[in-house]
Amino acid sequence: MLLISDLTIPVVIITFVGVAAGEYPGFKMNRASIAFVGAVLLVALQVLPASAALNAIDPGTLLLVFAMMVISAHLRLAGFFGWIGGFIARHTRSPRWLLASIILCAGVLAALFLNDAVVIVFTPLVVDLTRALRRDARPYLIGLAAAANIGSAATITGNPQNILIGVSSRIPYAAFLAALGPVALLGLGVAWIVLRLLYRAEFAKPGWSAQEVTFHEEVDRPLLRKSLLLTAVMLGAFLAGAPVPLAAITVAAALLVSRRTRPEAIFAAIDWSLLVLFIGLFVITGALEHTHIIDRLFAPMQPWLRTGVAPLAAVVALLSNLVSNVPAVLLFRPLVPQLADPRQAWLTLAMASTLAGNLTLFGSVANLIMAEVARSHDVEIAFRDYLRAGVPITLITIGIGVLWLSLVA
Repeated sequence: MLLISDLTIPVVIITFVGVAAGEYPGFKMNRASIAFVGAVLLVALQVLPASAALNAIDPGTLLLVFAMMVISAHLRLAGFFGWIGGFIARHTRSPRWLLASIILCAGVLAALFLNDAVVIVFTPLVVDLTRALRRDARPYLIGLAAAANIGSAATITGNPQNILIGVSSRIPYAAFLAALGPVALLGLGVAWIVLRLLYRAEFAKPGWSAQEVTFHEEVDRPLLRKSLLLTAVMLGAFLAGAPVPLAAITVAAALLVSRRTRPEAIFAAIDWSLLVLFIGLFVITGALEHTHIIDRLFAPMQPWLRTGVAPLAAVVALLSNLVSNVPAVLLFRPLVPQLADPRQAWLTLAMASTLAGNLTLFGSVANLIMAEVARSHDVEIAFRDYLRAGVPITLITIGIGVLWLSLVA
């Protein structure tokens, strides 16, 4: 007779394969529904008691993700991201500087807000701008996605996996930024150089005049002032050492106190699927911990992982591309406190899981968002197009991260 415990690994594997692929052929399911169904199945099979499943869900992480989405939604409705796009359009006159501006803005904004939100808003702006200037949109769109991934590595609030790491590790926001900010900054430069070399013909073309640039911006100035002021307060609280989830959710709550902005417009912009995905993955990894499968999985590698930053980064990067970065971080979460230098290991986990997302078009949700939004605007980013740039960008940036963390962290 088949034991219930014998079903744990097959259920987890099928779930992680679905989460990595984003769908099951023939089913109307996305990553969130796949993770949620897998989690419920593990509880129904009594692999994990219902009470333990609830305890496995980390409310601090969910609150922080929700808060950052509320803040990003306010900035989007205020026209902040469109204003940035207009600023780039007005102040660049050559393809090299246009690429540099897109990469720098995407990287910085992704460090402050969730990288997915930055890509959602900026992709149509980049398509419209490159179309108006009669440029090849591909290097600029690839640069946008790569920069959003790279820039998001710099802070706890840059992407979902860093939020998880920040809450779990309790590394202060400023310390996290000091450790990974230089890696992200150098990485943005790497992305610019790689794309310039790969698309020499595009960047050899002459620039354009101010008369050729037309860009429509809609800015709600009162909402923009309020959003930027409260965002600045939040960042100040982060740097002062305030608890990151508490500071973020307080600012999100303050933004929702409004006489002009309907809350329905904000809540419609929230990616509820991401929150469901996190809940499902928390329960699944809780089941793996409860059954000690994670301990058995990583036991043979522990001596090797203890030898330094490079082996840990290599395993994390590989696993992130196999099962996606958030599940990879959740699998490593119980292991990291057991390593010789947990702080360095947490930072390595954040660096490698994030930068590994640039390897392929399917490596991160931000990449997929860019490709799908671009396709809806009649611009095709092929898997091969992204791979040509993604492989060197990923290998070089992770190499920089390994060297930096080995010397500094």
